[in-house]
Amino acid sequence: MSFDVDIALAQGRFQLDAKFSVPSGLTVLFGKSGSGKTTLINAVAGLLMPDRGRVRVGQRVLFDSEQKIALPAHKRRLGYIFQDARLFPHLSVQKNLLYGQRFLPRSLGKTDPEQIISLLGLEALLQRRPEQLSGGEKQRVAIGRALLAAPELLLADEPLTALDEARKLEILPYFERIRDELKLPVLYVSHAVTEVARLASTVVVLDQGRVTQVGSASEVLSDPQIVPTGVRNVGSVITAQLLQHHVDGLSELSCKGIPLFVPRIDRPIGTVMRLRVAAHEIILSLKKPEGLSALNILPGTIAAIHSGGGPGALVTLETAAGALLARVTQRSVATLELEVGKPVFAVMKSVAIAPQDIGRDHA
Repeated sequence: MSFDVDIALAQGRFQLDAKFSVPSGLTVLFGKSGSGKTTLINAVAGLLMPDRGRVRVGQRVLFDSEQKIALPAHKRRLGYIFQDARLFPHLSVQKNLLYGQRFLPRSLGKTDPEQIISLLGLEALLQRRPEQLSGGEKQRVAIGRALLAAPELLLADEPLTALDEARKLEILPYFERIRDELKLPVLYVSHAVTEVARLASTVVVLDQGRVTQVGSASEVLSDPQIVPTGVRNVGSVITAQLLQHHVDGLSELSCKGIPLFVPRIDRPIGTVMRLRVAAHEIILSLKKPEGLSALNILPGTIAAIHSGGGPGALVTLETAAGALLARVTQRSVATLELEVGKPVFAVMKSVAIAPQDIGRDHA
């Protein structure tokens, strides 16, 4: 189910004027703090009233200033996941989950609670109170409550911000399952490169209240002018199929016949995986290296070289795994006589690919 947003909203000196249309899937609103991400998602939710514009989800118009349509928040059929879980402390997990269903019209079919409880792994938590839950467990309950409100669109405003790295790693696979198994469109706010790389079907980049780019995670994360945290987090998003697990703790993937070794992935053999590889973790070689501790060597051809004002250069390679970005020095470009069309080998250590940078590719 696609959705369209075209809204203008003034808040003091800040002006939001954003327009985009995206297909079904998980759409990430990506940008620096203060770029307007939360303002936009709250306008879609009906928590803020735009000065003008239109919001459509599927065939339903939620807001249209010209036609004077402005559905109140509780009639928009949206699920909202906030940064903090906002659970009712006096209710059990089960009652928190079912709370939103109390307000659904009888004409609307209710989502099966058992399906959502199973999808989020909440079976053992149903009789607990919120104070008995970890941060990650609370957020899973909040996700389940939003899903059980039978939304047509799920909104998530930086839902992992309040969690530590271990809990974030715990929650990310559940958003992958929502994206792939429930086929529910999601509008997800984030400024975290890891979340964008793993989850996004489409990325909408916001800067100072304006949409500056709409594209794939691979396109957006390879552009140092867009990534909020700067050139060090520029990288590539590649896909490979899980081939086998090894007893030494590594999993082997296949990139069209080329092996790629990463820390163990707890997924079934045959799963197509999505990996984020930071550009600064790639070493380039003119010949296939031997006698290295690094296990991953991908042959490729130079597609582009971009030099900035400093000592660095970004080299784009075409490989069997897709486009791969390497950050090297301009001295290396000159010494190796790198140029477009030249064959090279990309070298990366297995441990350079962190578990949080490995996820299931979207169906």
